[in-house]
Amino acid sequence: MAEFPSKVSTRTSSPAQGPGASVSALRPDLGFVRSSLGALMLLQLVLGLLVWALIADTPYHLYPAYGWVMFVAVFLWLVTIVFFILYLFQLHMKMYMVPWPLVLMIFNVGATVLYITAFITCSAAVELTSLKGTRPYNQRAAASFFSCLVMIAYGASAFFSFQAWRGVGSNAATSQMAGGYA
Repeated sequence: MAEFPSKVSTRTSSPAQGPGASVSALRPDLGFVRSSLGALMLLQLVLGLLVWALIADTPYHLYPAYGWVMFVAVFLWLVTIVFFILYLFQLHMKMYMVPWPLVLMIFNVGATVLYITAFITCSAAVELTSLKGTRPYNQRAAASFFSCLVMIAYGASAFFSFQAWRGVGSNAATSQMAGGYA
């Protein structure tokens, strides 16, 4: 027992200090952008921006139906930005106690349902709120078209999120190596 402390060698180190220490940890994962989840999120961001920009350029405040479409489009656009940043910088890996595949699946299913209602509302209100051939009519019709495309993109994300949540086509080792997305 007396020999034990003499046989043990220890080394101590301190974490890197300096102005760039915390910034270097936030490197974007470009593999995420190339994944199906990343590509669908980018598509949702672009198309969602088109939806709410087209509606915002018309006098939508006069019609309650477009208020709902604006709420859905802007709210889901902002939440998608948050998820995109979380996954792009792999911040979801730092918050390991959150079941991210389940959270993402619930969000995508909810977003799909909300965009179904927004698409139906926007499409039904175009004829009633604008004269055919006018600029507001064309913008609202285009917003209806793009809301349908965003609805499909969120539906595809919900499908892929469901598969990721269930673990279809992968095992724990490949899921960890892929960063948690397909």
